[in-house]
Amino acid sequence: MFRHITFILCLLLLAQPAAAQRIKDIASVAGVRSNPLVGYGLVVGLDGTGDQTSQTPLTVQSFKNMLQQYGITLPPGSNPQLKNVAAVSIHTDLPPFAKPGQTIDITVSSLGNSKSLRGGSLLMTPLRGADGQIYAVAQGNLIVGGFGVSGADGSKVTVNVPSVGRIPGGASVERVVPNPFASMEKLVLNLHDSDFTTAKRVVEAINKVLGPDSAQALDAVSIAVQTPPTTSQKVEFVSFVENLEVDTDMPPARVIINSRTGTVVISSAVRLKPAAVSHGSLTVTISEEQQVSQPGPLSGGTTAVVPKSNVNIQQGDSRMFMFDAGVSLNDIVQAVNQVGAAPGDLVAILEALKQAGSLTAELIVI
Repeated sequence: MFRHITFILCLLLLAQPAAAQRIKDIASVAGVRSNPLVGYGLVVGLDGTGDQTSQTPLTVQSFKNMLQQYGITLPPGSNPQLKNVAAVSIHTDLPPFAKPGQTIDITVSSLGNSKSLRGGSLLMTPLRGADGQIYAVAQGNLIVGGFGVSGADGSKVTVNVPSVGRIPGGASVERVVPNPFASMEKLVLNLHDSDFTTAKRVVEAINKVLGPDSAQALDAVSIAVQTPPTTSQKVEFVSFVENLEVDTDMPPARVIINSRTGTVVISSAVRLKPAAVSHGSLTVTISEEQQVSQPGPLSGGTTAVVPKSNVNIQQGDSRMFMFDAGVSLNDIVQAVNQVGAAPGDLVAILEALKQAGSLTAELIVI
């Protein structure tokens, strides 16, 4: 069946009509994923911006342990002042199918009170996976985007974050992570967003090209597809499937509110039932002034400073606007802009519409 799969797939690719999105943009292959790695090491060569050893004993302990590995033992009771050394953590993601000898980028972050890692070099550090095994070894010179300067009077200026740096290609892969791709009998595609309609359309797009029952939806996320037997054919097959194009369904009607920043995002599927909205703002301003009180002539009193409070109340214009049935996102934005509502006012309006049953959308506060 799969003997002449290369020729068949080429013909099918040429026959595909243009559509909304490729499958590779909305789904991923089950089991093909990256793996996080983490390590602990030392950055040396800093220009006096390393850890203060009196406050970070872990740096001194790590430094002594490193020297012992090279046969150097410090005298008992010695406390080296390591101004040019900083304890750091290293993290990265090991890509799927990474092979020994390949290099990956790493991020280095200060663990102590180092002011800056600029100009430092990371000493050889093993990177371990969740199972405790070493999968890569990191080493190299740091690239730090931030910097900081300080004066003798305590003033300082800092740009970006100088305590974090990166080393492009700073880790060498030493171990292969087992991957089930070569042994899997069925290719399982996992949608990035759970949606029954999209899963159905992916199955229809695959079956339309490969034949009935070639793909089956397992749930709202996973779609199982029959694969050829050999690994080489599987690579070609996955390349073909992930380039098929599918008309994805519209996202659900949602209103996302960030309570910390006041950001409001309204999806295009949001609709409103008939409603009338009136929203006004009440501003209360209280200011304190200091006034001098002078006693009357021959009264025997003394001059005193007394506070005076001024209270000012302003009531904003409360204009009412009408929402017709089924208004779109554009109508909502225009109505709110006409009233001149700020982001905080918009949040209050949307919450009130939801409570009144006029907002046919999911209101999410993050």
